[in-house]
Amino acid sequence: MGIVKAVCTSEKKGTVKKNVGKAVFLENHGLVGDAHAGTWHRQVSLLSWEKIEAFKALGVSVDDGDFGENLVVSGVDFARLPLGSIFQIGDAKLVLTQIGKECHHGCAIAQAVGKCIMPTEGVFAKVIKGGKVKVGDRMEVITEDEHEADTL
Repeated sequence: MGIVKAVCTSEKKGTVKKNVGKAVFLENHGLVGDAHAGTWHRQVSLLSWEKIEAFKALGVSVDDGDFGENLVVSGVDFARLPLGSIFQIGDAKLVLTQIGKECHHGCAIAQAVGKCIMPTEGVFAKVIKGGKVKVGDRMEVITEDEHEADTL
């Protein structure tokens, strides 16, 4: 089980996200008000709070959303889960569709410190059931079925 530490959105692609504290997941779309929402497999980005804290321990000052993540969650090591894992937050359900991604050319974090954690630690999910999310909500991994991701 994990705990949501930040809910972040951005109005424009290519910019850092800001912690807005709460949002609404729309089925097969993503977070309302986020520029990366849409009908594709990377509707929501997730990053483990522990991975951000380890990065900060290197002496780098980062805020929630600086890596482009929608959700920061404590207690879940997302990059170690198989594709198809299902996450439940309240009524909402997400399915893990991608692990890692190539960093944007000119990523502000990579420019500042020479590396970024999204290529290895960030994951992406598709919203399979809508609902609300807010800081402090519990996130549960309710299944880890690789086949399910292939059918969505």
